[in-house]
Amino acid sequence: MTVPGRRSSTFTRLLRHGFTDPSASERLLETPELAPVRSDPVLLDALGATADPDLALLGLVRIVEAQDTDERRALLDTLVTAKPLRDRLLGVLGASEALGDHLARHPRDWHALVTYEAADLHPGVAEFERGLAGATDPVTLRVAYRRCLLAIAARDVCGTTDMAETAAELADLATATLRAALAIARTAAPEDAAQCRLAVIAMGKCGGHELNYVSDVDVIFVAEPADGGDEGKAMRAASRLAAHLMRICSETTVEGVIWPVDANLRPEGRNGPLVRTLSSHLAYYQRWAKTWEFQALLKARPVAGDPELGQDYVEAVSPLVWQAAERDNFVADVQKMRRRVVDNIPAAQVERELKLGPGGLRDVEFAVQLLQLVHGRSDATLHSGTTLDALAALAAGGYVGRADAAQLDEAYRFLRAMEHRIQLYRLRRTHLVPEDEADLRRLGRSLGLRTEPVVSLNKEWKRHASVVRRLHEKLFYRPLLDAVAQLAPGETRLSARAAAHRLEALGYADPAAALRHLEALSSGVSRKAAIQRTLLPVLLGWFADSADPDAGLLGFRKVSDALGKTPWYLRLLRDEGAAAENLARVLSAGRLAPDLLLRAPEAVAILGDPDGLVPRGRDHLEQEVLAAVGRAETAEGAVAAARGVRRRELFRTTAGDLIGSYGTEDSPAEEDPGALVDRVGNAVTDLNAATIAGALRAAVRAEWGDTLPTRFAVIGMGRFGGHELSYGSDADVLFVHEPREGVDEQEAAKAANRVVAEMRRLLQVPTADPPLLIDADLRPEGKSGPMVRTLKSYEAYYRRWSLVWESQALLRAEVMAGDADLGARFIELIDPLRYPVEGLGDDAVREIRRLKARMESERMPRGADPTLHTKLGRGGLSDVEWTVQLLQMQHGWDEPGLRTTRTRQALAAAHAAGLIDTEDASILDEAWVLATRVRNGVMLVRGRAGDTFPSDGRELAAVGRYLGYEPGHVGDMLEDYRRLTRRARAVVEELFYGAHL
Repeated sequence: MTVPGRRSSTFTRLLRHGFTDPSASERLLETPELAPVRSDPVLLDALGATADPDLALLGLVRIVEAQDTDERRALLDTLVTAKPLRDRLLGVLGASEALGDHLARHPRDWHALVTYEAADLHPGVAEFERGLAGATDPVTLRVAYRRCLLAIAARDVCGTTDMAETAAELADLATATLRAALAIARTAAPEDAAQCRLAVIAMGKCGGHELNYVSDVDVIFVAEPADGGDEGKAMRAASRLAAHLMRICSETTVEGVIWPVDANLRPEGRNGPLVRTLSSHLAYYQRWAKTWEFQALLKARPVAGDPELGQDYVEAVSPLVWQAAERDNFVADVQKMRRRVVDNIPAAQVERELKLGPGGLRDVEFAVQLLQLVHGRSDATLHSGTTLDALAALAAGGYVGRADAAQLDEAYRFLRAMEHRIQLYRLRRTHLVPEDEADLRRLGRSLGLRTEPVVSLNKEWKRHASVVRRLHEKLFYRPLLDAVAQLAPGETRLSARAAAHRLEALGYADPAAALRHLEALSSGVSRKAAIQRTLLPVLLGWFADSADPDAGLLGFRKVSDALGKTPWYLRLLRDEGAAAENLARVLSAGRLAPDLLLRAPEAVAILGDPDGLVPRGRDHLEQEVLAAVGRAETAEGAVAAARGVRRRELFRTTAGDLIGSYGTEDSPAEEDPGALVDRVGNAVTDLNAATIAGALRAAVRAEWGDTLPTRFAVIGMGRFGGHELSYGSDADVLFVHEPREGVDEQEAAKAANRVVAEMRRLLQVPTADPPLLIDADLRPEGKSGPMVRTLKSYEAYYRRWSLVWESQALLRAEVMAGDADLGARFIELIDPLRYPVEGLGDDAVREIRRLKARMESERMPRGADPTLHTKLGRGGLSDVEWTVQLLQMQHGWDEPGLRTTRTRQALAAAHAAGLIDTEDASILDEAWVLATRVRNGVMLVRGRAGDTFPSDGRELAAVGRYLGYEPGHVGDMLEDYRRLTRRARAVVEELFYGAHL
C-alpha cells in the first residue's frame, strides 16, 4: 500500500526508465489486460529503451485491448519470452504514433514482427511483392503496405538495418507497391491493358533507391502500342492506366494514403501529356530539355510495367544525361537551381529545414550530382543514382578527396536518419526539425542520444550541417588543387583530363592556363601556399559565378604575385570573410576594376573595410588631394599624387558598383538600379572635381605661387555638371576668369590660358594612372573660340550672339573648382538664359526639335543598331535628356524644382509639378537609368567606353551579369532593353515632338 503523499515504487521506476508522465503511465500499467506481464522486469526495461516510453506503453495497451482472449495471451507470452519481438514491437510503438494507430486498427498485424530469419533481415522487391500479393483494391493495398512498412520500421529503429539499407528497402517496397497498383488498374481495365505496353520509370529518391518513409514517388510513364496497334488509341489507354495507378496510391481512403505519385518530372511538366512514346521522350530531350531535367534523369530506373520498354527508355536517355555537362552555362544552371530552392523557403523555416536549407541534404545531393555529370562522361563507375554510392565512387576515382567524402558520408547519413525518424512519427511528409521539446526529446532518443537528448541532438545536427555547408561547394573545387599538388602516398589525384573537364564545366575557356595558375599559387610547403590552398576552393566557386572565370583567376594570381610577401594580404583574405568574396567579384567581372587594382595592388585593403566601398565625398577628396599637392615638390609630382588618389577612388567606386550589382553571400544585390547609377555619377563627378582642383592648385603654384593674377573658376558642363559621369566620360568644362585689381587684362588672359594649358597637360601626362581628359568644346564659338573668357566677355557674348543650343547646354552648368564667388556670379549670369522668363518661344522650340532630329540622323555611327545605341538610339539617353531639358527651359522660370543640373531630379520635379504623368515619368526614368547602367557596364567589362552592347559573347554575358541577368539570358537582356526604350521613345514622341508642352 502506498502511503498518502509518497510516490509509489512503480512511479519511481518509471521515472528512472525515462517516462516523462509517470502518473499516466502508472495508470496504464494497471490496465487489467496487462496483468500477466505487469510485474515482469523485462517489460519496463524494454519500454525504457524506446524513443518515447510513454508513447510505447500507450500503444501497447491499445494493441492488447484490441485482441481477443486467445490472441492477447499469445501476444503477451511472446512479448516477455521473445526479445526480438519485444524490441521490434516496442521500438516501433515508441517511435511511431501512426504505426501504433495501424496496429490498433489491425491488431493481428503484430505477427509481421515475429519472424526473425535471414530472409526477413534484408528483404527485396520479391519479398515485398509477396507481402502485397493479397491486395485487390486500394484499401487492402494500403493495409498490406503498412504491414510491410511495420517490418521496415522495426529493423530501422532496432538498428538491424542502417539508414542506407532502410532507404533501399523503402524504395523496394515502393517498387512492389507500384507494380501492385498497376496490376489493380490493369484488372479494372483489361481492354486498355491489352492495347498498350506501359512502363513506369522511377525518378528522384525512389529511382535512386534511397526513399524516405513519406515522400512523393516521382515517376515518368513511357508507352508503346501493343503488337503494332494504333498509337493514338494506345496512348489514350496508357494514360488511363497511368492515371488510375496514381489515384490508387494517392487518394485518401478509410486507410489513409500510401504516398502521392508525382509525374511532374515528365517532359513539359504538368503541362505535358502524362504518357509519351519513347521516340517522343527522346525528341523532347534532344531539343527542348533544360539542364535540370538531365540532372533528374540521373536517377531514372524502370520499376513497373513492361520491363523491356523500361530498359529501352533508360538506355536511350542515358547518353543524353552524360552529355549534359557540355551544355552552355551547365554549372551555373545547376547552381542557380539550388539557389532558387533556398530562396523559396519561407524565412521562418530556413533554420529548421533539414532537406532544402543551407547545410541540408539537398546540398550534398546537388554537389554529388554535379560532379557525376561532369566526370561521368568518361567514367562509367560514376553512373549511380544512389547518393552515397556515387559519393564513394567519386572518392575512389579521385574526383573528391577521401577525407571530404568520409565527412560528407557521415553527415548525410545522420541528416537522413533525422529525416526518417521525423517522418516516421506520424507518417507525414515533412523535412522540418520540430520545435516542441517532447518531439525533440523523442527524436534525439530515437537516434541513440540518451543523455540530454535535446541538447545532444541540436549539437550533432548543427555540427553535421556545418560540415555540409563547409564542404558542399569546396567538394567541386578542392580536387583541382590536388591535381597540381604533391599528394601523400596512396592518395588518388584528379587526372589532368578530369581537371580540365571540371574547369570547362565551370566556364573556363583555357583550362590548361587555369591549372598553371593554380599550381603557381598553391604549390610548395610555405605558409603562403598553405593559405592559398585554403582560399582557392572558395575563390574558384566565386570566379565560376561570373562571365569570365579565366580573367578572375589570372587577376588573382597577379595580385597575389604583387602582394604575396606582404604580411597583411593573405591574412586579410583569410580572416575577413567579405574581402575574399569582394576580390573575386571584382577580378572576374571585367577589365576596368582589375586594371585599376593592379596599378596599385595595395588598394585591395579597401575590400576588407566594412565602409571601404562607400564613395568619399567631395570635401574629403579635395582636402586629401590638396594636401598631397602641397607636399609635392613639382607640378608633375603634385598632379601624379592627385591622379593616384583618383585611381584609388575610381577603384573604390567600381568595386562598390560591381559588388552592389552582383551581391554577395552576406548582402543581396542593390534592388534599386537608380541608386547605383546616382552613386556612380556622384562619386566620379566629385572625384574628377577634386582632381581638377588639385591640378589647378599645382599649375598656379608652379609659376605664380599662392595667387594667380586673375580670379579663375572651372564650370562643369554636360554629364560633369549634371553629376552623371560614367567611368569613361570626359570632363566637359568652361573656364572663366576675372583680372584682379590692378592687373592688366592681357596679362590676366595670358595667365589664365597658361593655367588651362598646364592643367590639361598635367592631367594627361602618361603615367600608370588613367588620364583625365578635359573637353572645353561647349564654350562660346566652340573650338573656334578662345579657351578662356572673362566674365564680362561671357556676358557680352551671351547677350548678343547666344544660340538656343548654348542656352540648353548651360542647363548643366555648375561650379566645380577655383574661385567660388566668381563661379557663383557666372551661374547668376546664365540663369536667365537657361530658364527664360515665360519659357521658350515657338521658334526656339522648333529649333531645338530640328537640332535633335538632325543629330539623330547625322551622328548615329554607321552600322549601329538604333534600337541598342544607349546615347543616340531610340529611347536612349539623348531622347530622355532633351525631353527633360525642353521642359526645364519652358517651365524652369516658374518651377524652382526644375532648376537643377541633374536629369533624374528635373524629371521628378516635372512630375511633381504636373508637367508629366506618373507612368510617363517612370518610363523615362527607367530607360535613362538602364541606358546609363549599360554604358557603365560596357566600360567595366571592356575597360574602354562604348555606347552600345558588346558584340563579343563573353563580354555581352558579363554586361548581362552586371545588369542582374543570369547566365544564358543575354537574349532577355537585349529584348528588355528594346522593350523599355521603345516605350520611352513613344513618350518622347508625345512630349518632345508633340504639342504637349
